[in-house]
Amino acid sequence: MTDPPAATRSLSVLIPVHNEERTLEQVLDAVERRPEVSEIVLVNDGSTDATRQILDARTFSVPAQVIHHDRNQGKGSAIRTAIAAATSELALIQDADLEYDPSDYPLLLAPFARPGVTVVYGTRSFTSHTAYSFWFVIGNRFVNLWNNILYNTYLSDLETGFKVMSLETWRSLDLRANGFELEPETTAKLLKRGHRIYEVPISYTARSREEGKQLTWKDGLKAIWTLARLRV
Repeated sequence: MTDPPAATRSLSVLIPVHNEERTLEQVLDAVERRPEVSEIVLVNDGSTDATRQILDARTFSVPAQVIHHDRNQGKGSAIRTAIAAATSELALIQDADLEYDPSDYPLLLAPFARPGVTVVYGTRSFTSHTAYSFWFVIGNRFVNLWNNILYNTYLSDLETGFKVMSLETWRSLDLRANGFELEPETTAKLLKRGHRIYEVPISYTARSREEGKQLTWKDGLKAIWTLARLRV
């Protein structure tokens, strides 16, 4: 039996949040406007700003779960909590900043109508204003090259925040990472299980350090180590 088309499959949007009071309401407004969304699962990962107050005071127009971590445990931990709580057929990660645009959801869901598509990544082009740092882009490309060599595949952006797959697939990966190394862990485990990742171009506007960008060169090293460890 073939899978139903993406347009008829329910979608949970998983939103990890840590100190995003500046952009949180804008992101939630944009997500709630999307007709594809069946459920929102928000995990406040120990924020120390007004994030908790914003979430507790908000009236959602779609079914929503709001979960609070008492302390900051990392993006990976927040996503694992969201995966455990979600209830829809498909699950998509949406960061709580303004780097990724919810209007791209139809692009991410469309490939599921094709036979054999189980995982879709939204890939960033890093052109024009979409990259804040030369070294950030070069580091991203090196991590992808390392992954492609180790796993004999070709991906252009494994670190993208836009990843979509069935909730069953998410849970089958048995993710363990607490921090940003969840991204390479997810990709490595998908490839080892034989999934062919479908990539679609998306819009992307990178934040600067001053605007809250948290990734550093150390996260690149962790990604390289994670890919190698899981390959062996």
